[in-house]
Amino acid sequence: MEVLTEADDYTHEAVQIRQDFVRERTGVSLSHVTRYSFDPKVVGGNVEQFVGVAQVPIGLAGPLLVNGEHARGEYYVPMATAEGTLVASYNRGMRLVYEAGGVTTTIMADHMQRAPAFVMPSAREARAFAGWLDEHLPEIKEAAESTTRTGKLQGIEKYTAGRMLYTRFNYTTGDAAGQNLTGKATQEACRWIRARYPAVEHYILESNFATDKKSSQVNMLHTRGKRVTAEATIPNELFRRIMRSDTALMFRARQISNLGGFMSGVNNNGAHSANGITAIFIATGQDAANVAESSAAYVHAELRPNGDYYYSVTIPSLIVATYGGGTGLPTQRECLEMLGCYGKDGVRVFTEIIAAAVLCGELSLGSAIVSEEWVEAHDLYGRNRP
Repeated sequence: MEVLTEADDYTHEAVQIRQDFVRERTGVSLSHVTRYSFDPKVVGGNVEQFVGVAQVPIGLAGPLLVNGEHARGEYYVPMATAEGTLVASYNRGMRLVYEAGGVTTTIMADHMQRAPAFVMPSAREARAFAGWLDEHLPEIKEAAESTTRTGKLQGIEKYTAGRMLYTRFNYTTGDAAGQNLTGKATQEACRWIRARYPAVEHYILESNFATDKKSSQVNMLHTRGKRVTAEATIPNELFRRIMRSDTALMFRARQISNLGGFMSGVNNNGAHSANGITAIFIATGQDAANVAESSAAYVHAELRPNGDYYYSVTIPSLIVATYGGGTGLPTQRECLEMLGCYGKDGVRVFTEIIAAAVLCGELSLGSAIVSEEWVEAHDLYGRNRP
């Protein structure tokens, strides 16, 4: 195989060399992987050793009616998936909620973390150091923010264990997801701290207390990314007419589901939030591994005295971006533009759209289960076999 330099790694010639290498070594013709509509140069910074594309079907669900603080109006949601029935299910939930007046969405908090741990000579030194961090927060904030135009250090959480002080540096990150931004900013802050507090024996920039790409109780309580709630009240008549179910049955199923989740030890009580979030993430160029955190959900339901069904989904760690990362790739940018939230000032709109879509998907699957249409739907729409 011809040796390529870093400078020409994303030329058409470089890609052709790799494709020929794969054909020679595997015997596969690559008649689909090698077909794409953009210049390979645009994927620099997104992938290494570029050889082609994975074409994932994109379906459209909607209209999704959102009554948010940032997302207001009707949206058609692109969902990239290979799972039959998924788009149809979300679409059905969107119809139900549309006729009920839409989804109300509220962003409750916004934090992205980097979590360094500092090793001190003793537990008492760790306690004293925690106090010193409080006293010098303005200077630490200045050091951290010297590395970024959009990142803002909001504060530092502190937790002691033995002679170690675990910290969580909390930032807002504008329209970027912010993992790289916070890493660079916190590294600069730690260097500033180490130079001025010689009792620090050692520090590790990430102690695993940010639990990056792993769901955790600390992030579900304290937020990583966006904390957003979607809520709607649905009349029983709509459940009967559109979903062929009933609010009393839905509420009973919710109680059974909560107990089943408790017995099995799940970390959230939703049904399938990962389905919709993953499909939207792939379509719009999000970091798909963040689904591990972002799909955790708190679901709450109430059967009102008049038979209406109040339903809410709180997503405490939704990590999304409308700028940077994969959002600028051609296909992914188009999908964000379909939602009207590509680029600057788009991330809060996007956050509310995702939360609203998740709520619709939860209601749709719940209705399919209680009306005993779940298996039939998969047989009808989800079969792609000879």
